[in-house]
Amino acid sequence: MTNQEYIEAIEKRTSRRSFRTKLPDEETRDVLRELVEILNKKCDALEMIFVDDCSNVSRTLSGKFCGIALCGDDGEQTRIQCGYWGESIVLQCVHHGLGTCWITGTYDENKLLSLINIPKKTRLYGFIAIGYVKDKLSLKEKTLYNMAHKQNKPYQKMFETCDAKLPEEYAYAMKLVEMAPSDANRRAIHFRYEEGVLSAYVDEPYSDKSIEFGIAQLHFNLGVKSKGITGKWNVRGEFIPDGEKLIKFPKTENDGEQE
Repeated sequence: MTNQEYIEAIEKRTSRRSFRTKLPDEETRDVLRELVEILNKKCDALEMIFVDDCSNVSRTLSGKFCGIALCGDDGEQTRIQCGYWGESIVLQCVHHGLGTCWITGTYDENKLLSLINIPKKTRLYGFIAIGYVKDKLSLKEKTLYNMAHKQNKPYQKMFETCDAKLPEEYAYAMKLVEMAPSDANRRAIHFRYEEGVLSAYVDEPYSDKSIEFGIAQLHFNLGVKSKGITGKWNVRGEFIPDGEKLIKFPKTENDGEQE
C-alpha cells in the first residue's frame, strides 16, 4: 500500500461490530497470517497471534470473524508497538474491504486464551476482530458510533501546551490523529508542542492507553510523511524528524528551584 492509500483507509475506517455469517476466505486468512509473521519479526517484545475463528470471545460483536490476539511483555513500549503495528494491519484490511474492530476490554479473556498458546508471563492485551461486513452500518453500529462521537475531541484540545503555531505538516497529521480509534472516544493522549518539539504521553502507560498512543503515532507519521517529513517517536514520546538529533540536559534535583 502507498502512504496515500493508508490515509484513505484512515478516513474510511470505522469500528465494525456486525459481521457477516461467513469467515474470511482461506486466501485472505493466509495473507493475515503472513502479515502477523512479518510484524512479529520487527518487534521482539510484541507477539501477535492469528486466530482463524474467535467469533465466540465477545458478546459485543455478532457474526463470524477471525482475529489477531495482541500479546507481549508487561511494558509501555510493547503496548505502543502493539497499537502502531496492529493499526497498520487494520488499515490494510480496511483498504481491501474488510471490517475491523479493536477489542481491549469487553471480551472473554479465558475463551481467547483457550484458542492461543502463550507463556504465563506473556500478557494478553486484547485482539483485533476482522471479517466481512455490509457496506452500510447496522443499526447497532450506528447507535454506538453516534454515542462515541457525540462529543468528538478536536486535536487542539488534546494539547496541554503549545508555545507556537503548529507547522502546517503537523497540524494536518494531528487531524489524522483525531480519526484514530479510541476506547469510548476518550482521546487519552496528552500532547505538547514546546520549542519546536512535539511530544506526547498518557497518564497510565501500563494500560491500553499506550496502545492508543501507538495508533496515534502511526496516524501522525502517515500524515507528516504525506507532506514530505519522515521521523520517529523516541522512548520519551517525542517525535524527531529524520536528520535531527534532540539534545537535552538531564533533569536534576535542582530543577524547578529558584535562587
